[in-house]
Amino acid sequence: MALRFYNTMTRNKDDFQPIQTGKVRMYTCGPTVYNYAHIGNFRAYIFEDLLRRYLKFKGYQVVQVMNITDVDDKIIRDANKTGKSIREFTKSYQDAFFEDLDALGIERAEVYPAATDHIPEMVNLIKSLLDKGIAYRTDDGSIYFRVSDYPAYGKLAHLNIAEMQRGARVQSDEYEKEEIRDFALWKGWKDDDGPVYWETEIGKGRPGWHIECSAMSSKYLGKHFDIHTGGVDNIFPHHENEIAQSEAGTGEKFVNYWLHCEHLMVEGDKMSKSAGNFYRLRELLDKEIDATAIRYVLLSTHYRQKLNFTFDKVEAAAKSITRLRDFKKSLIGNTINDSQQIRKIIDKYLNDFEATLDDDLNISGALGSVFSCIHEINTFRETNSLTEDDVQAIVEYLNRIDSVLNVLEVPENQLSDEEQTLIDARQQARAERNWAEADRIRDELLSRGIILEDTPQGTSWKRKI
Repeated sequence: MALRFYNTMTRNKDDFQPIQTGKVRMYTCGPTVYNYAHIGNFRAYIFEDLLRRYLKFKGYQVVQVMNITDVDDKIIRDANKTGKSIREFTKSYQDAFFEDLDALGIERAEVYPAATDHIPEMVNLIKSLLDKGIAYRTDDGSIYFRVSDYPAYGKLAHLNIAEMQRGARVQSDEYEKEEIRDFALWKGWKDDDGPVYWETEIGKGRPGWHIECSAMSSKYLGKHFDIHTGGVDNIFPHHENEIAQSEAGTGEKFVNYWLHCEHLMVEGDKMSKSAGNFYRLRELLDKEIDATAIRYVLLSTHYRQKLNFTFDKVEAAAKSITRLRDFKKSLIGNTINDSQQIRKIIDKYLNDFEATLDDDLNISGALGSVFSCIHEINTFRETNSLTEDDVQAIVEYLNRIDSVLNVLEVPENQLSDEEQTLIDARQQARAERNWAEADRIRDELLSRGIILEDTPQGTSWKRKI
């Protein structure tokens, strides 16, 4: 089966064909850094990480750009309250975002352009739209895109532009425009903006949100690129506006494939502070909830289905991860003869893993394939010994699938000196056959989240998930 993605533009699963053979250029909508990111944000970033990793699994070179929105109404409001510049205000949240990415095992994109570093690119695009007459100025110094002059508007969200509401001059965010459906490219400076503005050829002010992504994506990926992703809430108006201003400005097709992930629910309800189910990632990590288990939950539901995040699912995810890790640790090869049976099992399930993900990233089917493979190998082991070649083949299989999942490897947690001393003391107690003391130390370590496993090869430890 060919690799296929559900394309929001066509409303079909389309075979994927990159513009340039062997290379994929993709743009992902990143954070607005006015606060710490919540788990709903990371549902989208995990989906995009799965997409990125699977494209690399298929052999593509991936160039990913994720924007950092570091100027908007919320940022200006909150920065002015604190008396900080917007760079000072946003820095801590931007740093925290990258820490959270690392905690969840999300691969870094190639480029993270910040909006405030790309004002000239935005100004140039706006100038081209003004020159073509598809943008216009208002008395307050703002510049708007005239939707009525772009007949293709609405093609991503499948809207009928003729049926969209028309109106007299209205105010939106205190900026005047000709019609309610027109959107801001540039916002003229007003008193509430305080010190946040740029003096440019098109006037004093700041960019609108939509123009940021068009300018930065074209700078790093070209005017026409392969994939654009985001949440379903980005389809309209954000992505619709990106398409309009980009294609009107360049005269070229903007993006070939549009992929959007569904919303995240928490314990069956929409996440909100009033409902008491609003969680930022670092709040969960502070509760000592394992980051890999959170990743597994956010990963394991198909991206086009609503994901219901529950703490029962986190617990189940931790058990699934433990099963995978314990399986890998249990592999021992001690015979010479190779029946080839293991390689047949692996080939079958690796093909299944790839075939399911080829079908619009069907992660549920892919995970099912992994655990079916483990079950079949364990059944084989009940009556057969693994050879060293078998073990090597299984480990290669696990590493291959984990290049996509990124849940198998145990984070490199070091023991403290005190923890190592306790383990050494328990080893001494066992050597002296002081089982009561050995059990006491085991229980103390368990209370610290360290699980000991006694095997014929010695005692190993792992952190409790």
